Amino acid sequence: MSFLFKSSKTFKPIRNIPEGSQQEKLQKYIEKTLGSGNLHQAVLLPPGEDLEEWVAVNTVDFFNQISMLYGTLTEYCTDESCPVMCASKKYEYLWADGVTVKKPIKVSAPKYIEYLMTWIQSQLDDQEVFPSKIGVPFPKNFMSVAKQIQKRLFRVYAHIYHNHFDRVLKLEEEAHLNTSFKHFTFFIHEFNMIDKRELAPMQDLIDRNLKSVGIDTTKERPGSGRGSQSRPDSAKSEADGK
Repeated sequence: MSFLFKSSKTFKPIRNIPEGSQQEKLQKYIEKTLGSGNLHQAVLLPPGEDLEEWVAVNTVDFFNQISMLYGTLTEYCTDESCPVMCASKKYEYLWADGVTVKKPIKVSAPKYIEYLMTWIQSQLDDQEVFPSKIGVPFPKNFMSVAKQIQKRLFRVYAHIYHNHFDRVLKLEEEAHLNTSFKHFTFFIHEFNMIDKRELAPMQDLIDRNLKSVGIDTTKERPGSGRGSQSRPDSAKSEADGK
């Protein structure tokens, strides 16, 4: 999904879908569907398409969206203005990736997001996790990794809304942010990508987004797709990890 921002700055380089791949075909389908203005319709699995391919191409799309959105705010999200990674004073996130940082640590928001986006980029670039060649199967833990990525991307949305929305308004980017998050909301709901407890910082807006297309937010959705749920974290001082 492409947005036109006043600033062309991105936090991480935009990751392109390989030309001629099935994912490129699905990306064009997403763009065409989004062009109709129906965000909910745009997240539904196209008939006959593979679920994992669909999750993969959408995951790349959301990574690119977040990179553009956060890229407009990097000069305002600093170690001084955001000494901890949080979504309001109630929800704080600690960083660990299970490899280079095994014990959760408290870092500033810009450092946390740098670690987070670098980790996601490494997953997207790993052909064993996100294969781009035709005929190469996805690994058995693909859905688990994809859910972990979506969970971490959600935290960037939550930080932007709770800590930088006034700046977003001044930059006149609120329409882009709201549309991007609504698109994200429909996707994670459709495929049950994030544990509901993780969504608490943005639950009110999520519920409004879902209700806008007639989705009953009081009903729990069954699991969707292959793989286990990503590990749920506690609501406050959440320790990240694989």
